[in-house]
Amino acid sequence: MAHYDYKEMMIEDIKNWIEDNEIEERDFDSLYDLLWVEDSVTGNASGSYTFNAFEAKEYVTDNLELAVAAFNEFGLGLGEFGTRIANEDWEYLDVTIRCWLLSEVLGTVLEGGVI
Repeated sequence: MAHYDYKEMMIEDIKNWIEDNEIEERDFDSLYDLLWVEDSVTGNASGSYTFNAFEAKEYVTDNLELAVAAFNEFGLGLGEFGTRIANEDWEYLDVTIRCWLLSEVLGTVLEGGVI
């Protein structure tokens, strides 16, 4: 399997969501709030983006450095990270990465004229 690029995939997910929902508003804060709980972008509404633990595991294990950074940024710490790994809570880890990257990726989409 090729390296899973969260940022690249999230850019596509955000673009698709904006187009599919015919969103005209380009206000960062409004879009951020909507996307934070959008399963097709972060998975945070249901707790799963992939709805497939095996697929989520592949994404996370391919990007462990992002997971560690997300846990540190959200103040969850490495102890919680280790617990989630030990419990094979791959979908939680995947959603955490997506939520952590949302601000950066949404900024890229809006500022970079990607849409």
